[in-house]
Amino acid sequence: METDKAIELKPEEISALEEKYLFATYKRSDLYCSHGSGIYLFDMYGKRYLDFLGGISVNSLGYSHPRLARVLTEQGQRLIHCSNLFYHPYQGALAKKLVEASGMARAFFTNSGTEAVEAALKIARSYGNARAGSSKSVILTLKNSFHGRTFGALSITTQDKYQAPFRPLVPGIEVVAEFTVEALEEAFSDHVCALVMEPVQGEGGIVPLPESFVRAGRELCDRHDALLVADEIQCGLGRTGRYFAFEHYGIKPDVMTLAKSLAAGYPLGAVLGNTRVAESLGPGDHGTTFGGGPLACRLALEVLNIIEEEDLISKVDALGHYLMDAIRKMASQHRSIGEVRGMGLMIGIEMGAAAKEAVPRLLKKGIITNAAHETVLRLLPPFIIEKKDADEFLSALDAVLGEIEAES
Repeated sequence: METDKAIELKPEEISALEEKYLFATYKRSDLYCSHGSGIYLFDMYGKRYLDFLGGISVNSLGYSHPRLARVLTEQGQRLIHCSNLFYHPYQGALAKKLVEASGMARAFFTNSGTEAVEAALKIARSYGNARAGSSKSVILTLKNSFHGRTFGALSITTQDKYQAPFRPLVPGIEVVAEFTVEALEEAFSDHVCALVMEPVQGEGGIVPLPESFVRAGRELCDRHDALLVADEIQCGLGRTGRYFAFEHYGIKPDVMTLAKSLAAGYPLGAVLGNTRVAESLGPGDHGTTFGGGPLACRLALEVLNIIEEEDLISKVDALGHYLMDAIRKMASQHRSIGEVRGMGLMIGIEMGAAAKEAVPRLLKKGIITNAAHETVLRLLPPFIIEKKDADEFLSALDAVLGEIEAES
């Protein structure tokens, strides 16, 4: 089919093509996207949707940001891709910005979050092998974690619904079964080369880890000469009201993974490492064809510049508090609302079975959300929302919960 004809397809033709030619890996909502502007996504019928999911924490600057559109046009006309056998102006500049912001020492760029996790796992095994060979190869992961869908990342993703069809998985993975210091201490030994954690679990239901648990993880990694790996793919780069989520805990990881909002919609991921692991990957130990290309890296530099120049992280922090306070107050009016968790504009509302029921009802009212971990309404709006947008969401949620509770 000619490219210029695809935009003329009717919704039913689009879904028919996908049903015939795509693997059935997605349960799509009945929303046919046409274009976006600012905080809004528009469907093919012209209906406007307030996006409180942000492309699942990707569209931190909303849609069609003029500065990003300019960079896409300029760099697209100049150089989209060149081999990593050669230099271009933007990869080193982006690495410098990220390592200075995080306190790390080195960066490696990927196309996605799961690839960043794969690189982090290779760093961990390389670090352990350099010290004690194969006897120091155990990687610890946490209950309810989600780190990606490639085999290594899937092996540390401890949710049965993701793992079950693909076992056996990568060996040498052990799960910390509770978020307690005691559970961590029991799991650790000198055979451990890394502990991997999301400071705020995303797919697991927007669960900020306890501070005592994270601090104990840092101390135990130091005691056993293991690496603390922070997966900040969903919670990093300003999402929690800090540049990085680990900053809330007063610790620093040895390795960190990033992606999602790094280039605000264009595929780009990164793994960062401190001086302890700076020599863990050498020439030929890892590589990528597309990761760190000139277009992606120039876009990411512009994204980070916008976030800093417009002080969006402070805005995220303030609006996050406003939303969570308002939802907690709403709980007195709605029995469906349980615990409200989160940091910044990464918010989860425990709602039981009502969470999955609320998502399509909110969509009908022009609000995009989704349900994480089956029972949690997940909110990941763009950093550029205003108080009035938060109020629009709150009004819609109040109405939807009223409908659900009246019917039950």
